[in-house]
Amino acid sequence: MLAGFNNITFEFGARVIVEDATWHIHPGERIGLIGYNGTGKSTMLKLFVGEYLPSAGTVEKGRDTTIGYLHQDLLSFDTNDSILEVAMGAFEKVKQLEKEIETLGHELENSTNMDADKQEILLHQYTDKLHDLEVLGGYTIHHRTEEVLQGLGFKNADLGRPYKEFSGGWRMRVLLAKMILQAPDLLLLDEPTNHLDLPSIEWLEKYLVHYQGSVVIVSHDKFFLDRMVTKIVEVYQQQLHIYTGNYSFYEKEKAIRVDLAQKAYENQQDYIRQQERFIERFKAKASKAAQAQSALKKLDKIERLDQVEIERPNLRINFQVDRQPGKVLVTLKHVTKRFGELTIVENAEAEIERGDKIALIGANGKGKSTLLRVIAGVEPFEGERVWGHNVQESFYAQHQLEALDLNNDILEEMQTSRSGKTELELRSLLGCFLFSGDDVDKKIKILSGGEKARVALAKVIVSKANFLMLDEPTNHLDIHSVELLADALNKYEGSIIMVSHDRYFISKTANKIWEIVDQEIKEFKGGYTEYVEWKERMAKQQAADQKNNKGEKVKEQPVKNNEPVVKKQEPVKPIEAPKPQFNNNDRKRDLLQLQKQFSKVEEQVNQLNKQKAQIEINLADPAYYSDKNKFQQLEKDYAAVQQKLSVATKQYEEMFEKIMELEG
Repeated sequence: MLAGFNNITFEFGARVIVEDATWHIHPGERIGLIGYNGTGKSTMLKLFVGEYLPSAGTVEKGRDTTIGYLHQDLLSFDTNDSILEVAMGAFEKVKQLEKEIETLGHELENSTNMDADKQEILLHQYTDKLHDLEVLGGYTIHHRTEEVLQGLGFKNADLGRPYKEFSGGWRMRVLLAKMILQAPDLLLLDEPTNHLDLPSIEWLEKYLVHYQGSVVIVSHDKFFLDRMVTKIVEVYQQQLHIYTGNYSFYEKEKAIRVDLAQKAYENQQDYIRQQERFIERFKAKASKAAQAQSALKKLDKIERLDQVEIERPNLRINFQVDRQPGKVLVTLKHVTKRFGELTIVENAEAEIERGDKIALIGANGKGKSTLLRVIAGVEPFEGERVWGHNVQESFYAQHQLEALDLNNDILEEMQTSRSGKTELELRSLLGCFLFSGDDVDKKIKILSGGEKARVALAKVIVSKANFLMLDEPTNHLDIHSVELLADALNKYEGSIIMVSHDRYFISKTANKIWEIVDQEIKEFKGGYTEYVEWKERMAKQQAADQKNNKGEKVKEQPVKNNEPVVKKQEPVKPIEAPKPQFNNNDRKRDLLQLQKQFSKVEEQVNQLNKQKAQIEINLADPAYYSDKNKFQQLEKDYAAVQQKLSVATKQYEEMFEKIMELEG
């Protein structure tokens, strides 16, 4: 066991966070720590590192266990050092060794007047230190640090820049890189994806899958949890509930547990009612009095089950529209936006229509938030932005939480929106966002990140806009609140353009995808799942084209950032279909022959689909993805099956069309 809780109880004043809770973390585990906002997820992490102490029970940690803890409070750290130097702070032992080696080297240089024995001792010490440095990987720390920083989205040109020049999100990446390089036995990550773009999240996923230590992750990103964790710990009703599986398994298993608990409660209630009727009926009869008394004693000894009550905040988000706009909401014409030598978009054109729900995605630094601000009219640019008829817009920006007046209470902050609503109407709306009664009198400065996010969202909703521009709206929301927000946006009758790194949220809300590519706005008409599938097909097609171009071989790319190696597969030899002859005598013969070939290809497609499904099951099995070699082999097999399936599917479709032509 690396660390754990033994029957701990922890309270904030009169409020109990957990009571008599036990949880042990073992080597190699990847755990998702979940719960509604305010239930105490971050508190659990602080108990592990000793920032909080339990009022009862014990927090245990192995004698040699090292813990790394990533949390938002780290942003108070500031320095003029470069981000490379900050990240390399992970190697304190190596740096200390380097200083000792340097000192010994100077002593050896000046040892000409020293006796031979002392010289030999110095030389042995110097040699031993060099060996220790090699064992610690001291000669590769610079390269390893660069790799991790690049994986988290930094460019080579950024590595020498002072840490203090970067924004909060980028600073958090540097500190995450430092923590990863320290390679602690137990890594505690509190919302690590909040400040990462999609490519960086994907890189972090690959890294953590092969991480040798244990990881506990607090995250609202269901996709991230599904791919990362093999165990879920839920903070729920002052208890820690443990589920062995990823987030999808937890959802199914919890539903089963709740159902079984409810049935057990109902069965016990039926039994109690039967016994009470028996006791009431026969307690006065002499012949049955003893039996009635015995039944009463048994009833008194029963440990009564509580009725199952689902503790689920009912965030009743309802985006209303005051009036319908015209067909086109906004048109961008010849838009160019630059920051010095950096060009975000150049001569770009795009159009947002009524009913569009657009996700603007891509790596950080591509200008997603900048483009959103251009559309909102809060960022200067070259070109033209034309609003459509009857458009009422509302902009939810990343900085909106910071824009809240900390000295206002919640109700006062809502009144600054100048919506014209009465205090009673504003209180009713805030009730939908879980601020009821005296909660509306709380000062903004004492609210949690999730509570501030709900206030900012409430200010957006009160506008009754028919066009919403949302920049990372899921940050600081728990998983359930993200689901409710997605449901509300699906029902919303207006139009949306949003920037988000939350793949679950995007997949549930977007019907179009925008991406900034080569300073242009590229549009994909379809949801996120279809977009990802299309990108994968395009990448495979491009790779296949490169391989087949004049028979040239594609150079294998070097392996970076622990990415699995996928060796090139042998090209699949297609089943040659006979060319149909369209004269009357041969038509039937050609059709019969083609149908036989078609049956073979159809069987091949079915078999390949079965192989693909089995590999996907294995990829989700902890026994495979916790083993680096097995996982890499599975990825190779998966790539091979995908390639074969692509070829076979194309043959299948071509033959089907020929058969239809012949039968016609």
